[in-house]
Amino acid sequence: MHVLTDLSLLSGPVPLVVTAVGAGGGLWLLSGRARWFRRRAIALAAAAAGVLTGCLWLWVERVWRPLPDPIPVTVYLWVALALWAMALLVPRIRAGTRRVRAVAVSVVAAVAVVAAAAVQINLFFAAYPTVEAAVGFEQGTRIGFQTVPPPTPAPISGRPLESVWTPPAGMPRSGRVTAAIIPGDRSGFTARRAEIYLPPAYFADPRPLLPVLVLLAGQPGQPRDWLTGGRLAGTMDDFADHHGGLAPVVVVADATGSTWGNPLCVDSRLGHAATYLAEDVPAWITAHLQVDPDPGAWAIGGLSLGGTCALQMATNYPQRYPTFLDLSGDPEPTLGDHQRTLNAAFGGDQSAFTRINPLDLLAEHRYPGSAGVFVVGSGDDELKPQIRKAYDAARQAGMEVSYMELRGGHNFAVWSTGLHAEMDWLATRLGLT
Repeated sequence: MHVLTDLSLLSGPVPLVVTAVGAGGGLWLLSGRARWFRRRAIALAAAAAGVLTGCLWLWVERVWRPLPDPIPVTVYLWVALALWAMALLVPRIRAGTRRVRAVAVSVVAAVAVVAAAAVQINLFFAAYPTVEAAVGFEQGTRIGFQTVPPPTPAPISGRPLESVWTPPAGMPRSGRVTAAIIPGDRSGFTARRAEIYLPPAYFADPRPLLPVLVLLAGQPGQPRDWLTGGRLAGTMDDFADHHGGLAPVVVVADATGSTWGNPLCVDSRLGHAATYLAEDVPAWITAHLQVDPDPGAWAIGGLSLGGTCALQMATNYPQRYPTFLDLSGDPEPTLGDHQRTLNAAFGGDQSAFTRINPLDLLAEHRYPGSAGVFVVGSGDDELKPQIRKAYDAARQAGMEVSYMELRGGHNFAVWSTGLHAEMDWLATRLGLT
């Protein structure tokens, strides 16, 4: 089973085979010999797909506007191709001389075209790196939160932690993933389940006091995205394997409340997401998990909208999160344009926005105790200058920061690689190594 579920959807034979089969399916759908099919059906199906895709673009990009950044045109083109295949299905069946064969082959052909379009869209976002991620299979690393071992007496502490740690016999070879609701007791914020990675050393007795990494997903998104496209468990297991089972405890908190929600990681009429992340999440972690409570051993990071949020937390709550990872985040909270953001979250009050905006805070304050990393894809042309601007502002404000460009665009390939690449720095910064 693992041989199949571990197949890559981003490289190797699967994307090539699916795309090739989809191309064959497209040729079959175009191969009807009836004159009416060639003269009218193909063009009408293409027109219908174009109109539907145009309406979808208009709704998403101009009316609904759920995302701060536009969806690439390439994605809409693949959606149009999938719609074209579906629109051509019935005419192609009617154009067939052998109705039973025409139905069977045409349905398979249309599904193949849709699958090829899905694979190509996934190549753009890299959200599902393997078959396992796409179908949601688990490989035995998940446990119920009620089975997480309780605190151990006399936990091991020291900086760096690795210097005082000896992995005991019988410790698991890999970490475990669990999940729990973190309530918004102080903020009133309603969040979805947080995903939690516990490294092998967490299951030792006595247990080392491990550092904490709070991660945030993007939008649209959910905490589980860090386990699928973000490859979180694999990255942490790989690090732990080279450091005696040590790795941060990672809590992927929900900063949006829903797949399409965007409360901008601030306290506003959209919700008190800032208080949730700055107070509720840390309070719950220290109450329910045995970790190092020192804020110097805590970091916050995120991808896309989560990266924006991580920078906001680092600039608005540096005592809580003095370390951050900004993976392709905007330099300021946004709903797509500045005035819309002001109206929706701040009642049109520019001064209220300025008080929480990272770039304004970095211009006004010094952060000598803070450190962070800015990561962006080399092909993310729209965002690169903005990330560079935020990096320069952080450096001038006294933060110890670095800037990294990785091959790729605004996608999970960059974000998963970015986290993996920065683990050594992060572990040293948090006192693990």
